[in-house]
Amino acid sequence: MHAACIDERTGVSFVLTGGQRNDAVAFETVWEGAPVLPAPVAVVMDKAYDSNAIRRFLAVREIEAVIPSKANRTEPIPHDARKYGSREKVERFFNKLKQFRRIATRYEKLGRTFLAFVHIVSAWIGLR
Repeated sequence: MHAACIDERTGVSFVLTGGQRNDAVAFETVWEGAPVLPAPVAVVMDKAYDSNAIRRFLAVREIEAVIPSKANRTEPIPHDARKYGSREKVERFFNKLKQFRRIATRYEKLGRTFLAFVHIVSAWIGLR
């Protein structure tokens, strides 16, 4: 599951993909699913999203990409480690999602049903 979060209580876009699928492939779908908000100044992502295409996508929109380089990148691209520390907010959000047994164990067989429960639980987390 891929998510765009504003903070540890507010998930704004969710996309479900197969476990063997590359994370970077889902970036544009997650981005398009996020509501139109004031443009972010920086976007913090895991190193799985380290790709030239994503960096170009953000650069065109004048958004700072805070993404650590993958180990196989020949010339590592530096990132702001202080800003990258805020990625733990997304991890906290996922932890809160997994506190709900139905999400943690994925009882649902269909992806759309599972994603519906993710949206319901996300709304619950936001209202708490």
